[in-house]
Amino acid sequence: MKHKKNFGEEKRYFFRVNDEINLSYRLIDELQIQKPIQTKASLLDNCSLASALELINEESAIIHEKLERIHSDFADYLKLLDIKINLIAQTVIGLSGDEITENKTRNANISVSGLGFDCEEKLEVGQYLEIKMLLVLSAVVIVTYAKVIHCFQHENINDDGYDYFVGVNYINVKEIDRDLLSEHVAKKQLQQIRQQKEMQDNAQ
Repeated sequence: MKHKKNFGEEKRYFFRVNDEINLSYRLIDELQIQKPIQTKASLLDNCSLASALELINEESAIIHEKLERIHSDFADYLKLLDIKINLIAQTVIGLSGDEITENKTRNANISVSGLGFDCEEKLEVGQYLEIKMLLVLSAVVIVTYAKVIHCFQHENINDDGYDYFVGVNYINVKEIDRDLLSEHVAKKQLQQIRQQKEMQDNAQ
């Protein structure tokens, strides 16, 4: 007998958050989605050390800003540690020849069942993709198949090269990846709620 999801499990499919994520994709054919996905779970298995550090710095900057308001001495101490780590990383990168790869960070709208993201090209409804997302907070990579459900051109074209916005539904996503996506969406929601509350408090 098939397990029936409870209300809490069903509810998580409706949660969506706007975010900036490191995402890449490639077009695949329909036969490919029947094959298992081959991927590694570590950030450094999927991007350069320099790129991983940059992604982590973006996330930590948000937390550091909040710490400065709560305890400035502790925030200064963490800033010194961050400088030390960056100096060590620069040395390692120089010795290993690791180069900063092209930044693929783009605006996205994430849920457990699907994804919308800024795209540099027009994709056709019904096309299949293999999508790779780097979730820095969890230090994991999620790779999943997806099907394009809509694609439209942005009204205001920017210089970032992302002229289109594509919406997809995941296909055959693993349960462990659904859980990671659910955790990421929940964390981002709480983070955005806190930031909104802080802005409201500062405006008063």
